[in-house]
Amino acid sequence: MKWGLLFDPAGMEEEIKNLEKQMADPSFWSDMERSQKVNQRIKALKDKLQNLRAVEQKWEDLRTLADLGREEDDASIVGEVAAELASLRKEVERLRIETLLSGPYDRNNAIVTLHAGAGGTEAQDWVQMLYRMYTRWAEDKGYKVEVLDLLEGDEAGIKSVTFLVEGENAYGYLKAEKGVHRLVRISPFDAAGRRHTSFASVDVMPELDDDEGVEINPEDLKIDTYRSSGAGGQHVNKTESAIRITHIPTGIVVQCQNERSQHSNKETAMKMLKAKLLELKEQEEQAKISDIKGELKRIEWGSQIRSYIFQPYTMVKDHRTNAEIGNVNAVMDGDIDLFISEYLKMNAKQRRA
Repeated sequence: MKWGLLFDPAGMEEEIKNLEKQMADPSFWSDMERSQKVNQRIKALKDKLQNLRAVEQKWEDLRTLADLGREEDDASIVGEVAAELASLRKEVERLRIETLLSGPYDRNNAIVTLHAGAGGTEAQDWVQMLYRMYTRWAEDKGYKVEVLDLLEGDEAGIKSVTFLVEGENAYGYLKAEKGVHRLVRISPFDAAGRRHTSFASVDVMPELDDDEGVEINPEDLKIDTYRSSGAGGQHVNKTESAIRITHIPTGIVVQCQNERSQHSNKETAMKMLKAKLLELKEQEEQAKISDIKGELKRIEWGSQIRSYIFQPYTMVKDHRTNAEIGNVNAVMDGDIDLFISEYLKMNAKQRRA
Protein backbone atom coordinates (compact mmCIF):
# COMPACT_ATOMS: atom_id res chain seq x y z
CA MET A 1 0.00 0.00 0.00
CA LYS A 2 1.46 3.33 -1.09
CA TRP A 3 1.07 5.19 2.21
CA GLY A 4 3.62 7.83 1.27
CA LEU A 5 1.76 8.87 -1.87
CA LEU A 6 -1.63 8.83 -0.17
CA PHE A 7 -0.88 10.50 3.18
CA ASP A 8 2.68 11.89 2.98
CA PRO A 9 3.81 10.90 6.50
CA ALA A 10 7.33 12.15 5.75
CA GLY A 11 5.90 15.57 4.91
CA MET A 12 3.92 15.61 8.15
CA GLU A 13 7.00 14.68 10.18
CA GLU A 14 8.99 17.42 8.46
CA GLU A 15 6.28 19.98 9.22
CA ILE A 16 6.27 18.94 12.90
CA LYS A 17 10.05 19.44 13.08
CA ASN A 18 9.81 22.89 11.52
CA LEU A 19 7.01 23.94 13.87
CA GLU A 20 8.90 22.66 16.91
CA LYS A 21 11.91 24.72 15.81
CA GLN A 22 9.66 27.79 15.84
CA MET A 23 8.58 26.93 19.38
CA ALA A 24 12.22 26.88 20.48
CA ASP A 25 12.56 30.56 19.60
CA PRO A 26 12.38 32.66 22.83
CA SER A 27 10.10 35.20 21.14
CA PHE A 28 7.64 32.54 20.03
CA TRP A 29 5.46 32.67 23.15
CA SER A 30 5.11 36.45 23.08
CA ASP A 31 2.47 36.08 20.36
CA MET A 32 -0.22 34.04 22.10
CA GLU A 33 -2.52 33.75 19.10
CA ARG A 34 0.26 32.43 16.87
CA SER A 35 1.64 30.07 19.51
CA GLN A 36 -1.83 28.62 20.10
CA LYS A 37 -2.35 27.93 16.40
CA VAL A 38 1.08 26.27 16.11
CA ASN A 39 0.34 24.08 19.13
CA GLN A 40 -2.99 23.02 17.64
CA ARG A 41 -1.35 22.23 14.31
CA ILE A 42 1.36 20.08 15.92
CA LYS A 43 -1.22 18.11 17.90
CA ALA A 44 -3.33 17.54 14.79
CA LEU A 45 -0.31 16.29 12.81
CA LYS A 46 0.84 13.96 15.59
CA ASP A 47 -2.66 12.51 15.95
CA LYS A 48 -2.87 11.87 12.21
CA LEU A 49 0.53 10.15 12.22
CA GLN A 50 -0.49 7.97 15.15
CA ASN A 51 -3.69 6.89 13.37
CA LEU A 52 -1.75 6.23 10.19
CA ARG A 53 0.78 4.02 11.99
CA ALA A 54 -2.08 2.02 13.54
CA VAL A 55 -3.60 1.39 10.10
CA GLU A 56 -0.19 0.43 8.69
CA GLN A 57 0.14 -2.17 11.46
CA LYS A 58 -3.30 -3.57 10.66
CA TRP A 59 -2.27 -3.87 7.01
CA GLU A 60 0.90 -5.76 7.88
CA ASP A 61 -1.04 -8.08 10.20
CA LEU A 62 -3.55 -8.76 7.43
CA ARG A 63 -0.80 -9.61 4.94
CA THR A 64 0.72 -12.02 7.46
CA LEU A 65 -2.68 -13.67 7.99
CA ALA A 66 -3.20 -14.05 4.23
CA ASP A 67 0.26 -15.60 3.79
CA LEU A 68 -0.50 -18.04 6.60
CA GLY A 69 -3.73 -19.09 4.91
CA ARG A 70 -1.92 -19.78 1.65
CA GLU A 71 0.86 -21.75 3.33
CA GLU A 72 -1.57 -23.95 5.27
CA ASP A 73 -4.16 -24.07 2.46
CA ASP A 74 -6.79 -23.02 5.00
CA ALA A 75 -9.93 -21.81 3.19
CA SER A 76 -11.51 -20.61 6.46
CA ILE A 77 -8.98 -17.78 6.60
CA VAL A 78 -10.22 -16.35 3.28
CA GLY A 79 -13.48 -15.09 4.82
CA GLU A 80 -11.63 -13.60 7.77
CA VAL A 81 -9.17 -11.79 5.47
CA ALA A 82 -12.00 -10.45 3.30
CA ALA A 83 -13.87 -9.06 6.32
CA GLU A 84 -10.74 -7.45 7.76
CA LEU A 85 -9.83 -6.00 4.36
CA ALA A 86 -13.27 -4.38 4.01
CA SER A 87 -12.88 -2.86 7.48
CA LEU A 88 -9.38 -1.63 6.62
CA ARG A 89 -10.60 0.03 3.42
CA LYS A 90 -13.19 1.99 5.40
CA GLU A 91 -10.52 3.10 7.85
CA VAL A 92 -8.18 4.19 5.05
CA GLU A 93 -10.99 6.18 3.42
CA ARG A 94 -11.74 7.85 6.77
CA LEU A 95 -8.07 8.82 7.15
CA ARG A 96 -7.97 10.09 3.58
CA ILE A 97 -10.95 12.35 4.20
CA GLU A 98 -9.36 13.55 7.45
CA THR A 99 -6.39 14.81 5.47
CA LEU A 100 -8.78 17.32 3.87
CA LEU A 101 -9.64 18.82 7.27
CA SER A 102 -7.06 21.58 7.42
CA GLY A 103 -9.14 24.51 8.70
CA PRO A 104 -8.17 26.12 12.03
CA TYR A 105 -11.42 24.98 13.70
CA ASP A 106 -12.05 21.70 11.89
CA ARG A 107 -11.15 19.64 14.98
CA ASN A 108 -13.69 21.48 17.15
CA ASN A 109 -17.14 20.42 18.26
CA ALA A 110 -19.98 21.71 16.07
CA ILE A 111 -23.02 23.82 16.95
CA VAL A 112 -25.78 23.04 14.48
CA THR A 113 -29.02 25.00 14.04
CA LEU A 114 -31.95 23.86 11.89
CA HIS A 115 -34.74 26.28 10.88
CA ALA A 116 -37.96 25.50 9.05
CA GLY A 117 -38.43 27.53 5.90
CA ALA A 118 -41.16 27.76 3.28
CA GLY A 119 -43.73 24.99 3.66
CA GLY A 120 -45.51 25.47 7.01
CA THR A 121 -46.19 22.27 8.97
CA GLU A 122 -44.57 20.24 6.22
CA ALA A 123 -41.33 22.24 6.62
CA GLN A 124 -41.43 21.81 10.40
CA ASP A 125 -41.75 18.04 9.94
CA TRP A 126 -38.80 18.27 7.54
CA VAL A 127 -36.69 19.90 10.26
CA GLN A 128 -37.52 17.00 12.58
CA MET A 129 -36.50 14.53 9.86
CA LEU A 130 -33.18 16.34 9.36
CA TYR A 131 -32.55 16.45 13.10
CA ARG A 132 -33.04 12.69 13.23
CA MET A 133 -30.70 12.25 10.23
CA TYR A 134 -27.90 14.21 11.88
CA THR A 135 -28.30 12.48 15.24
CA ARG A 136 -28.13 9.08 13.52
CA TRP A 137 -24.99 10.17 11.66
CA ALA A 138 -23.40 11.47 14.86
CA GLU A 139 -24.21 8.29 16.80
CA ASP A 140 -22.61 6.19 14.07
CA LYS A 141 -19.44 8.29 14.40
CA GLY A 142 -19.42 7.90 18.19
CA TYR A 143 -20.21 11.60 18.71
CA LYS A 144 -22.38 12.94 21.52
CA VAL A 145 -25.41 15.11 20.68
CA GLU A 146 -26.82 17.62 23.16
CA VAL A 147 -29.89 19.78 22.45
CA LEU A 148 -29.27 23.43 23.37
CA ASP A 149 -32.53 25.01 22.24
CA LEU A 150 -35.71 23.65 20.68
CA LEU A 151 -38.95 25.24 19.48
CA GLU A 152 -41.63 22.70 18.64
CA GLY A 153 -43.92 23.05 15.62
CA ASP A 154 -47.49 24.29 15.92
CA GLU A 155 -49.06 21.01 14.76
CA ALA A 156 -46.10 18.68 14.23
CA GLY A 157 -42.35 18.66 13.85
CA ILE A 158 -39.88 21.33 14.96
CA LYS A 159 -39.72 25.02 14.03
CA SER A 160 -36.08 25.31 15.05
CA VAL A 161 -33.50 23.35 17.02
CA THR A 162 -29.91 24.06 18.04
CA PHE A 163 -27.72 21.18 19.16
CA LEU A 164 -24.09 20.54 20.01
CA VAL A 165 -22.21 17.68 18.34
CA GLU A 166 -19.22 16.73 20.48
CA GLY A 167 -16.32 14.80 18.99
CA GLU A 168 -13.05 15.24 17.14
CA ASN A 169 -13.50 16.84 13.70
CA ALA A 170 -17.26 17.29 14.20
CA TYR A 171 -17.15 20.82 12.77
CA GLY A 172 -14.77 19.83 9.98
CA TYR A 173 -17.29 17.30 8.70
CA LEU A 174 -20.56 19.08 9.44
CA LYS A 175 -19.55 22.39 7.86
CA ALA A 176 -20.33 20.59 4.59
CA GLU A 177 -24.01 20.60 5.60
CA LYS A 178 -24.40 24.36 5.86
CA GLY A 179 -27.09 25.67 3.54
CA VAL A 180 -30.68 25.11 2.45
CA HIS A 181 -32.02 21.54 2.19
CA ARG A 182 -35.05 20.79 -0.02
CA LEU A 183 -37.61 18.01 0.47
CA VAL A 184 -40.01 16.70 -2.21
CA ARG A 185 -42.61 14.12 -1.14
CA ILE A 186 -46.29 13.23 -0.86
CA SER A 187 -47.28 15.20 2.23
CA PRO A 188 -48.72 13.17 5.13
CA PHE A 189 -50.48 16.39 6.17
CA ASP A 190 -52.37 16.78 2.88
CA ALA A 191 -55.65 14.86 2.79
CA ALA A 192 -55.60 15.04 -1.01
CA GLY A 193 -52.23 13.25 -1.13
CA ARG A 194 -50.53 15.92 -3.20
CA ARG A 195 -46.79 16.29 -3.64
CA HIS A 196 -45.22 19.11 -1.63
CA THR A 197 -41.85 20.86 -1.66
CA SER A 198 -40.44 22.07 1.66
CA PHE A 199 -37.25 23.78 2.79
CA ALA A 200 -35.08 23.93 5.91
CA SER A 201 -31.81 25.71 6.62
CA VAL A 202 -28.81 24.17 8.30
CA ASP A 203 -26.33 26.49 10.02
CA VAL A 204 -23.07 25.09 11.41
CA MET A 205 -20.56 26.86 13.67
CA PRO A 206 -17.46 25.64 15.54
CA GLU A 207 -17.67 25.57 19.33
CA LEU A 208 -14.84 27.78 20.56
CA ASP A 209 -12.71 27.42 23.67
CA ASP A 210 -12.90 30.22 26.23
CA ASP A 211 -9.53 31.60 25.14
CA GLU A 212 -10.20 31.32 21.40
CA GLY A 213 -10.72 34.06 18.93
CA VAL A 214 -13.27 36.59 20.15
CA GLU A 215 -13.41 39.20 22.91
CA ILE A 216 -16.83 40.41 24.06
CA ASN A 217 -17.51 43.63 25.96
CA PRO A 218 -20.14 42.91 28.65
CA GLU A 219 -21.60 46.38 28.06
CA ASP A 220 -22.52 45.29 24.52
CA LEU A 221 -24.83 42.55 25.78
CA LYS A 222 -28.53 42.52 26.58
CA ILE A 223 -29.36 39.40 28.62
CA ASP A 224 -32.95 38.22 29.11
CA THR A 225 -34.25 35.27 31.10
CA TYR A 226 -37.46 33.38 30.38
CA ARG A 227 -39.18 30.12 31.17
CA SER A 228 -37.99 27.11 29.24
CA SER A 229 -40.39 25.28 26.95
CA GLY A 230 -40.46 21.90 25.28
CA ALA A 231 -38.60 18.88 26.61
CA GLY A 232 -37.25 18.97 30.14
CA GLY A 233 -40.14 18.25 32.47
CA GLN A 234 -42.09 20.45 34.83
CA HIS A 235 -39.10 21.92 36.63
CA VAL A 236 -37.71 23.83 33.65
CA ASN A 237 -41.12 25.27 32.85
CA LYS A 238 -41.56 26.72 36.36
CA THR A 239 -38.23 28.54 36.54
CA GLU A 240 -36.78 31.28 34.38
CA SER A 241 -33.62 29.32 33.60
CA ALA A 242 -33.57 29.91 29.83
CA ILE A 243 -31.23 32.63 28.55
CA ARG A 244 -31.44 34.92 25.54
CA ILE A 245 -28.41 37.11 24.75
CA THR A 246 -28.49 39.98 22.27
CA HIS A 247 -25.22 41.43 21.02
CA ILE A 248 -26.26 45.06 20.61
CA PRO A 249 -23.60 46.26 18.09
CA THR A 250 -24.37 43.46 15.61
CA GLY A 251 -27.94 42.51 16.50
CA ILE A 252 -26.96 38.83 16.83
CA VAL A 253 -29.32 36.89 19.14
CA VAL A 254 -28.58 33.50 20.70
CA GLN A 255 -30.53 31.52 23.25
CA CYS A 256 -30.23 28.35 25.30
CA GLN A 257 -32.78 26.52 27.45
CA ASN A 258 -31.16 23.11 27.76
CA GLU A 259 -30.04 23.13 31.39
CA ARG A 260 -31.96 23.66 34.61
CA SER A 261 -29.22 26.02 35.74
CA GLN A 262 -29.42 29.59 34.47
CA HIS A 263 -25.64 29.81 34.85
CA SER A 264 -25.08 26.77 32.60
CA ASN A 265 -27.45 28.12 29.97
CA LYS A 266 -25.68 31.48 30.01
CA GLU A 267 -22.29 29.81 29.59
CA THR A 268 -23.55 27.81 26.61
CA ALA A 269 -25.24 30.85 25.05
CA MET A 270 -21.98 32.80 25.33
CA LYS A 271 -20.16 30.05 23.42
CA MET A 272 -22.80 30.26 20.71
CA LEU A 273 -22.43 34.04 20.56
CA LYS A 274 -18.65 33.76 20.25
CA ALA A 275 -19.06 31.37 17.34
CA LYS A 276 -21.49 33.77 15.62
CA LEU A 277 -19.13 36.71 16.13
CA LEU A 278 -16.26 34.63 14.77
CA GLU A 279 -18.30 34.07 11.62
CA LEU A 280 -18.81 37.80 11.33
CA LYS A 281 -15.12 38.48 11.89
CA GLU A 282 -14.16 36.00 9.17
CA GLN A 283 -16.66 37.57 6.81
CA GLU A 284 -15.18 41.01 7.36
CA GLU A 285 -11.58 39.85 7.02
CA GLN A 286 -11.91 37.63 3.96
CA ALA A 287 -13.13 38.55 0.51
CA LYS A 288 -14.07 34.94 -0.09
CA ILE A 289 -15.44 33.03 2.89
CA SER A 290 -14.60 29.35 2.86
CA ASP A 291 -14.15 27.19 5.96
CA ILE A 292 -15.88 29.19 8.67
CA LYS A 293 -18.66 31.03 6.82
CA GLY A 294 -20.45 29.26 4.03
CA GLU A 295 -23.06 31.02 1.93
CA LEU A 296 -26.42 30.72 3.70
CA LYS A 297 -29.12 31.71 1.24
CA ARG A 298 -32.82 32.38 1.72
CA ILE A 299 -34.75 29.28 2.79
CA GLU A 300 -36.80 28.86 -0.38
CA TRP A 301 -36.95 27.52 -3.93
CA GLY A 302 -33.79 27.79 -6.00
CA SER A 303 -31.36 28.30 -3.12
CA GLN A 304 -30.95 24.68 -1.98
CA ILE A 305 -27.60 22.95 -1.71
CA ARG A 306 -29.20 19.49 -1.64
CA SER A 307 -32.51 17.93 -2.65
CA TYR A 308 -34.15 14.90 -1.03
CA ILE A 309 -36.76 13.45 -3.38
CA PHE A 310 -39.25 10.81 -2.23
CA GLN A 311 -41.73 11.21 -5.10
CA PRO A 312 -42.07 10.55 -8.04
CA TYR A 313 -38.71 8.73 -7.69
CA THR A 314 -36.20 8.41 -4.85
CA MET A 315 -32.90 10.26 -4.95
CA VAL A 316 -30.78 12.59 -2.84
CA LYS A 317 -28.58 14.92 -4.86
CA ASP A 318 -26.06 17.54 -3.74
CA HIS A 319 -26.19 20.45 -6.17
CA ARG A 320 -22.67 21.68 -5.35
CA THR A 321 -20.82 18.45 -6.14
CA ASN A 322 -23.44 16.49 -8.15
CA ALA A 323 -23.00 13.57 -5.73
CA GLU A 324 -26.19 11.53 -5.52
CA ILE A 325 -27.62 8.48 -3.78
CA GLY A 326 -30.75 6.57 -4.86
CA ASN A 327 -31.47 5.09 -1.42
CA VAL A 328 -33.16 8.07 0.24
CA ASN A 329 -34.11 6.01 3.32
CA ALA A 330 -30.46 5.20 4.01
CA VAL A 331 -29.61 8.90 3.81
CA MET A 332 -32.39 9.77 6.24
CA ASP A 333 -30.90 7.14 8.58
CA GLY A 334 -27.63 9.12 8.61
CA ASP A 335 -25.74 7.83 5.57
CA ILE A 336 -24.42 11.24 4.45
CA ASP A 337 -20.67 10.51 4.33
CA LEU A 338 -20.58 10.57 0.51
CA PHE A 339 -21.93 14.12 0.43
CA ILE A 340 -19.52 15.28 3.13
CA SER A 341 -16.46 13.69 1.51
CA GLU A 342 -17.31 15.03 -1.97
CA TYR A 343 -17.77 18.53 -0.54
CA LEU A 344 -14.41 18.38 1.25
CA LYS A 345 -12.70 17.16 -1.94
CA MET A 346 -14.28 20.01 -3.91
CA ASN A 347 -13.10 22.56 -1.35
CA ALA A 348 -9.58 21.13 -1.42
CA LYS A 349 -9.46 21.46 -5.22
CA GLN A 350 -10.70 25.05 -5.05
CA ARG A 351 -8.01 25.96 -2.50
CA ARG A 352 -5.30 24.50 -4.73
CA ALA A 353 -6.62 26.28 -7.83
